[in-house]
Amino acid sequence: MSESEPTPVAILLVEDDEVIRKSVAMALERYGYRMTVAADGLTGLELFREGRHDLLLLDVMLPALDGIGLCRRIRETSTAPILMMSARGDALDVVSGLEAGADDYVVKPVDTAVLVARIRSLLRRASVPTGPGTSDAPPAEPAGLLVFGDLSIDPAALEVRRDGERLALAPTELRLLLEFSAHPGIVLDRQSLLRNVWDYGWDGDTRVVDLCVQRLRKKIGADRIETVRGFGYKLRR
Repeated sequence: MSESEPTPVAILLVEDDEVIRKSVAMALERYGYRMTVAADGLTGLELFREGRHDLLLLDVMLPALDGIGLCRRIRETSTAPILMMSARGDALDVVSGLEAGADDYVVKPVDTAVLVARIRSLLRRASVPTGPGTSDAPPAEPAGLLVFGDLSIDPAALEVRRDGERLALAPTELRLLLEFSAHPGIVLDRQSLLRNVWDYGWDGDTRVVDLCVQRLRKKIGADRIETVRGFGYKLRR
């Protein structure tokens, strides 16, 4: 690879079904992604620890270590975007994956174009280039330090501190907090959050929003984000 060529986005795919694993890997390679694959959770964890991966694509049902457990282990040391795959779209699978730290999920079988759209959306949120031939760039953030009680947010540096201690936020959690902090005291409904934070150009599953808000509350303080029943959420001034 020449110095002028962009580094391919690296994706780790962990899927035990050989047919799905090969077909998804081949499809994503055609879009310019560099794929690493594993057939079980423990192997996936080893590969994750051994190399650099810009995004993780994890099946829920895996041998040795299931996708939920693998997601939790990855989140102990990494904020890389995680996209879960569920064969059934079962509510328990979805909620468990999001609670474990996943950023989004898709239901198998998934159309390649939809999968690539979700991947690009996650990478934009993580400020990772989305591959050859794209011009997607992260949106500009407002300058200046934002302070809400013991919580301080530096949009330019993408840093969040609570009582002076820096918080480790996953990319989606950070973008969600930035969206709230840009509209303090204003109620934001779930669909607008899906559009502005998750980059959904279509109606998505609002459980994604609810579970991410739940994870964010644990890090910045449970009372910092208020639920306005029947409408959405707002950041307390």
